[in-house]
Amino acid sequence: MSRFRIAAFLASLSCALFFTFGQPARADELQDINKLYKQGQNDKALERLESYLASRPKDAQGPKIAQGRFLKGLILAEQGKNAEAIQIFTRLTEEYPELPEPYNNLAVLYASQGQLDKARQSLEMAISTHPSYATAHENLGDIYAKMASQAYDKALQLDKGNVTAQTKLTLLKELFSATGGVNRAPAKGIAPAAAPAAEAQPRPAPAAR
Repeated sequence: MSRFRIAAFLASLSCALFFTFGQPARADELQDINKLYKQGQNDKALERLESYLASRPKDAQGPKIAQGRFLKGLILAEQGKNAEAIQIFTRLTEEYPELPEPYNNLAVLYASQGQLDKARQSLEMAISTHPSYATAHENLGDIYAKMASQAYDKALQLDKGNVTAQTKLTLLKELFSATGGVNRAPAKGIAPAAAPAAEAQPRPAPAAR
């Protein structure tokens, strides 16, 4: 349940999700950028992605724009630019509330900052949009386990002789040590998300503010 575990939580999950809306135009360009990301060339991938997004009107919407912005969020998270990544995923949840992946990645980012209650809320939103989204369910379990660990720690601070709390805390640590504490995914790369919700056409985004 260390900070290293939370960092792995961020890397594995944020890199695991990339939703697909049909076959957008210039998809090969995004695929090329995606390959750079999978190869760990984040700076180059981000440079090309910025150019890709800048070539379209700021108020443009649609599958290719959403896909590019999602990928940008992943790259920024990989670079440790969590505040910027959170802005991107938050906006995507506002414009495409039926998609669970942006909520899940928000939860990962919040968890990396120790904002476990926000992470929990984001995962619950992901599950409400797509109840069979297994990743979000597993991650929610990890969040609850982290919260339980903190509660047991607090109990031991108040009562160092609390054998029951110590036993539970030890079991949690052993569990996370054995499993890695997260749903494993490649450290680099984007695995397709198979969620049915991601196959639906997103609703039109609200007018640009």
